[in-house]
Amino acid sequence: GTTWMQEILTLLFSRGDVLPAKTIPNWERAPWLEQIYFRDALQDTAAHRLITTHLPARVLAPALQQSKAKVIYVARNPKDVAVSFYHFHRLAKFLPDPGSFDTFLTRFLEGTGKGWGGSPGSRDSAMWPPSSPPASPPVHYGSWFDHVKGWLGQRQLLDIFYVTYEELHQDLRGTAQRLSAFLGCPLGPETLGALEQHCSFVAMRDNAMANYSLIPSEIMDHSQGCFMRKGEGG
Repeated sequence: GTTWMQEILTLLFSRGDVLPAKTIPNWERAPWLEQIYFRDALQDTAAHRLITTHLPARVLAPALQQSKAKVIYVARNPKDVAVSFYHFHRLAKFLPDPGSFDTFLTRFLEGTGKGWGGSPGSRDSAMWPPSSPPASPPVHYGSWFDHVKGWLGQRQLLDIFYVTYEELHQDLRGTAQRLSAFLGCPLGPETLGALEQHCSFVAMRDNAMANYSLIPSEIMDHSQGCFMRKGEGG
């Protein structure tokens, strides 16, 4: 859902021009707050800055409450998140080996990584967190349940737009229109048409600027599968 939203916002702010989405990696268009390269992104003086993060509300919300930032939170069915996260662990060399799915699911539901071993990926990468996880690390970003509840609890405190992955599937056009109103970003028919076409799963899966195929093999083991797998719910 995060990658999907990055593409949607790119098309909104470019007024339907697909060139940025097809020529600039999404981690440059909407840099990750958690990454070591983010400090360079802070030098950007563009009128609209897109920043991506998976940080929980307890960490980030206090600072956001003191800002004028608009927040867009994408949630997804926890069953699908667990499956997606499991396969991402198999790809990402900077995350512990997930073991069997049943074992991973237990840890996911607990929001912990009790008993996890494994070796972290390179700490020198400019693409991913520089710190090595401990020998028995927690599931990254903690409990799904706490994460969702935490951000839902910010509805009265932040200028926040809450949407689900399932809503994006059911009504991409309507969601884009609501996002346009939330952001004060005009959305004409041509922009909307380009957005719907570029932000289809097939288009994103085949776009090297969005599918993470450009990430070096030292960081992601592409032999384990594709970052964008099915793009389906359930």
